[in-house]
Amino acid sequence: MPVLRQLPRWAWFGTAVLAFIAGQVNAVGYLGFRHESISNMTGNTSLLGVALGQGETGEALHWALAIAAFVLGTMLSGMIVQQSTLQLGRRYGVALVLESALLFAAVPLLDASSSAGLYLASVGMGLQNGMVSAYSGAVIRTTHVTGIFTDLGIYLGHLLRGLPVDRLRLRVCVLVAASFMLGSVVGAGLFRQLQQHSLLIPATLTGVCGLGYGLYRQYTLSRAGPPDR
Repeated sequence: MPVLRQLPRWAWFGTAVLAFIAGQVNAVGYLGFRHESISNMTGNTSLLGVALGQGETGEALHWALAIAAFVLGTMLSGMIVQQSTLQLGRRYGVALVLESALLFAAVPLLDASSSAGLYLASVGMGLQNGMVSAYSGAVIRTTHVTGIFTDLGIYLGHLLRGLPVDRLRLRVCVLVAASFMLGSVVGAGLFRQLQQHSLLIPATLTGVCGLGYGLYRQYTLSRAGPPDR
């Protein structure tokens, strides 16, 4: 299990906000016209298997496209971020702005009950998850919490046995799980008022984060010297 030694303050903040955003997006998916997960591919993979087992070609194609969309997002993240070292010089702002654009583009499609909107949102979630995984050395996931709860249980078990625990990693698990759940709560509340248009809120938040990160990066690097390319 990888050990997370330290995270700068901006990464703590970003992790919480992105998990909060993913919780909102996933709430829209579950409450929307198909009642499906946008950010977690475990259930979607099971549903693909079920559709194949029952010979439902149309459903199987839908779930295959949903999974492929998420993978496409992670591929885009690998192309944009490129490195696995946490560093302000990496292009996280570009990835976040692109994610924001994908979520905005998904709204009118979801409003028309088109599955293409779900695919665009899944690309955005894959992009986000791949970006966070890359900059954190593959120890943080913000779009789903199965691994987070697994790690949390393992660490709590170690604590009960008096074994050494990476307490920083433990705090990250709690932060991500709590932020994702809070995002789902807020997403459900927004959906009651705005329906599919509630996705505009996480889309806006993601764009603000991307632009804010870009400004913060430029300010920090201008004080430290030329940026690392």
